[in-house]
Amino acid sequence: MNGNGDRGDSTLVLLSGGLDSTVLTTELLRTGAVVQAVSVHYGQRHAVELEAAAAVASRLGIPHEIVDLGVLRQHLRSALTGAGDIPHGHYTADTMTATVVPNRNAIMLMVAAGIAAARGLRRVATAVHSGDHPIYPDCRPEFIAAANLAAMLGTETVRVEAPYMRLTKAEIAAKGALHNAPMELSWSCYEGGDFAGRHCGRCGTCVERAEAFHLAGVRDPTDYADTAFWREQVTV
Repeated sequence: MNGNGDRGDSTLVLLSGGLDSTVLTTELLRTGAVVQAVSVHYGQRHAVELEAAAAVASRLGIPHEIVDLGVLRQHLRSALTGAGDIPHGHYTADTMTATVVPNRNAIMLMVAAGIAAARGLRRVATAVHSGDHPIYPDCRPEFIAAANLAAMLGTETVRVEAPYMRLTKAEIAAKGALHNAPMELSWSCYEGGDFAGRHCGRCGTCVERAEAFHLAGVRDPTDYADTAFWREQVTV
């Protein structure tokens, strides 16, 4: 199915261009949902992920738009918006708190809920997963429940769902292989770089990505500049 169906049961996916949202978008599509996608430019230094999102949507043949909230960069101080260096090491390390963008998911989910309501869609889906919980408060179950309530109260029609809330990154990678998701097009590296270029292999998201593929027993299609660093950070 593509984006041309009964809009009343359609899903608007927050497609960042990363591994998780790429797999979620693919799984929803493969399992019969009518899917549209939206990405948000919030001033992230790794805005190359937006190019990845467009490539994923094109491959899957679904409607995709980018919402430009780039002005937020000067207000949402984080390593991801250029305020400090990107930490290297394991994703769950304390240093990764530098990558917290204050209330980012609340902003993106409510924007998506408004867009969904305007289009007559009933669901907004986000790919937050269990590995996000220690670092990001706006990825935890209680936040998603609150976001769903806010969306329902604000629109009366749109609910927020996080189907991967209890899954690990490795389980998501396995789902990607199962549904033939275009994971090779996805982008995880927080250092930025050029799309279709090399992931650094050292930032937290690169380490998490490489570890996930390894634990899932799935071939990693990613080109890392440093192919050994992640193994030094984890016990697998």
